[in-house]
Amino acid sequence: MWSSTLCDELGYLAYDARAADLIFQLVSRRYEHRSLLITTNLPFKRWDTVFPNASCAVALIDRLTHHVEILLIEGRSYRRREAELSQQERNRQRPQRDDAAK
Repeated sequence: MWSSTLCDELGYLAYDARAADLIFQLVSRRYEHRSLLITTNLPFKRWDTVFPNASCAVALIDRLTHHVEILLIEGRSYRRREAELSQQERNRQRPQRDDAAK
């Protein structure tokens, strides 16, 4: 039976000590027992910017990188691409202003 947990956008916001403790507990409890998928746009060397102390970040990285497969996804954000396409569609549907009628 597969039982996975997904943490999306880890590092999007900075964590206070309580939140960092909870994340550490989650990672520690799942470590070597269950799958844990994490998405982030921060390289490990910048995790000290979102966790309250370096030792917490190092301990998390240590557990997360043991028995891991890291997938690096490069390219344009699909959310940004969809937003741009939606904006273009709205612009096409908007009636053109007749500046000469002023």
